[in-house]
Amino acid sequence: MRIAQIAPLWETVPPPAYGGAELVVSLLTEELVRRGHEVTLFATGDSTTQATLDAIHPSALRLDPAVKEHSVYEAIQLSRVYQNAHKFDIIHSHIGFAALACSQLVKTPTVHTLHGTFSLDNQKAFSSCKSQSYVSISNTQREPRLGLNYVATVYNGIDPSTHHFYPEPDAPPYLAFLGRLSPEKGPHHAIEIAKRAGYPLKMAGKVDRVDVDYFEQEIKPHIDGEQIQYLGEANHVQKNRLMGNAIATLFPITWCEPFGLVMIESMAAGTPVIAMELGATSEVIVHEETGFLCQSVDECVAAVQRIDQIDRWACRRHVETKFGVKQMVDGYEAVYRQLLGEKFAHNGHSKSMPILETLQR
Repeated sequence: MRIAQIAPLWETVPPPAYGGAELVVSLLTEELVRRGHEVTLFATGDSTTQATLDAIHPSALRLDPAVKEHSVYEAIQLSRVYQNAHKFDIIHSHIGFAALACSQLVKTPTVHTLHGTFSLDNQKAFSSCKSQSYVSISNTQREPRLGLNYVATVYNGIDPSTHHFYPEPDAPPYLAFLGRLSPEKGPHHAIEIAKRAGYPLKMAGKVDRVDVDYFEQEIKPHIDGEQIQYLGEANHVQKNRLMGNAIATLFPITWCEPFGLVMIESMAAGTPVIAMELGATSEVIVHEETGFLCQSVDECVAAVQRIDQIDRWACRRHVETKFGVKQMVDGYEAVYRQLLGEKFAHNGHSKSMPILETLQR
């Protein structure tokens, strides 16, 4: 099958450190190529892929101080994709509402994976394009009142073989926090939990420009280099080691997270997750088996004291059976087959067209 993958331009694909959607796009693209599909990745020029790379800008926009208007490059990207729509069987967008208008102007079906949440502004765009094909990354992410045409829920996946398993935490014991240091990710809660539970906390993640004031006022005063440590941004190997050696990873979010890759990355390393029961956490964590789902900081503190009840191998197996890259790509291939079947049925053709036979190999 000929597939176009539209990646966000904010980060490199795959991202060197932080970038959940970009990591998912990379894993999906590489596995589709491995399975014999003809894939074109529309991304930044510093991306690494076995697919055909159509570079929109030489580097990730986040790292280029000369870029002032991100939307200009997104417009160029979409123009390039949809001018060549006839060359693809499926177009797969990972950039939110931006591709909605273009996708209505071509015959090639587009599937939109929604990696974010709905805002008062963007939901107007989605509401005006209800009949397009959407994939949610968790059931909780869906907003029923918008009436969108969801064709599937496909959970994000990782490649467990690239995540080292740690059967035992390091000594002395500590807690881990990974992610953007922003209010919605709850690093201020993580600090409070660690202090009240009496454990060191090792934190890694980026600070976006919009979160600098929050970091300076709410986080930095607590960083003493001993009990509360901030390690900056971490790459894949560093993240794996940091979480794998921890007794638990804290995920005390304050918003309805649509998925949360950190949770499955932690469990793949064998480390249980203590999370607020918001967003998709109840779809990712098995309460009291791979971590704890909590309603408050008090419950998170209590969960730290029970963390040795969790079997670290159970955490690893949970990811391998439910959140591996194989399961994710199986899900997307099924979506592609469904959309192509609908396309041919609409045109009065049989679903046993040669291209569909190819999909069954």
